[in-house]
Amino acid sequence: MAWDGVLDELVRDRGRALVGHAYLLTGDLREAEDLVQDALVKVFSGRRPAAEVESAEAYVRRAIHTLYIDGFRRRRHWATIRHLHAAPDASPSDGPDGPPDLLVGNRLLLAQALAGLSPRERTCVVLHHVEDLPVDEVAAVLSLSTGAVKRYLSDGRRSLRERLGGPADAPTPDERLDLTPRRTR
Repeated sequence: MAWDGVLDELVRDRGRALVGHAYLLTGDLREAEDLVQDALVKVFSGRRPAAEVESAEAYVRRAIHTLYIDGFRRRRHWATIRHLHAAPDASPSDGPDGPPDLLVGNRLLLAQALAGLSPRERTCVVLHHVEDLPVDEVAAVLSLSTGAVKRYLSDGRRSLRERLGGPADAPTPDERLDLTPRRTR
């Protein structure tokens, strides 16, 4: 299959899922759509674009993560100089139907809580808990050490527990419990 056929099929069949995934990272539908478009351009403008839809989707998802994390610095810089721009920003909208169908009910609260995480924490949490990737695969996707991923996950979970009303000191399944006997007097 030619690369243009792969691109057409990917956008037609998996485009909505890719935008939903990007929305979990950005929290804004327009930014999510832009992020997916940038990732598609990055993947399909390379020297050897993917020849299969499954591998193309994997490349696009990785590009989404990379572009999101790399773009954080630019967004942060823009936030410091935005007040110098003469025209006020238009208020962002999720579109006529609101956020993607992926986010309903409690998922909307989760998306708001995810918005408060740092980009690396957010990406690690989404990859580990939404994409169900083990820690070592998250580390490979983001080119980080497993220790760094564990730290980002720990910090992200703690922040999410605080934002979503869970007990801040509750141990997560990944945290080890200290089972050593205590001395009593």
